[in-house]
Amino acid sequence: MKIDTTTSLAATVAAEDLHPGDMIAVLNEVCEYPSFLWNLDGQMSPPEQPVRIRWRANDGGTPLRVEAVCLPFVLLKDPAGVYRTVDVRQCDCVRLNVDYARLAWKRLQRGRKRGARRRR
Repeated sequence: MKIDTTTSLAATVAAEDLHPGDMIAVLNEVCEYPSFLWNLDGQMSPPEQPVRIRWRANDGGTPLRVEAVCLPFVLLKDPAGVYRTVDVRQCDCVRLNVDYARLAWKRLQRGRKRGARRRR
C-alpha cells in the first residue's frame, strides 16, 4: 500500500459554486442574537443590529455530500446516511480534497456500521 505524504488544504467555497456530488465540510457556524440581550450600551450596538457569534462546527472535517442546492439552502448527506439541510448564510463551507473526502467517508461509514451491529 502506497502512502500519500502530501498535505492538502480545504478551500472555502462560495454558495453559488456548490453542486450536487461535491464533498464539503462545515467549518464555522454563525448565530445571530438581538443586541438588547447583551446589556450593552445602546450607542455601541443599535437595537436593530444583531450580534453575530461565530464558532467552530462540532463536526468540522466530517465529509458531507451535497445532494441538492436551492440557495440559500443545501441538502447534505453524512457518511451514516443522515440527511440535513444547511442555510449557507449561517455557515462557512469548505470543499474537501477528493482523496481525503473519499477515505474519511469510507472510514466513518464503516465505523458507524460496526457500531450498529454491536448494539444488537
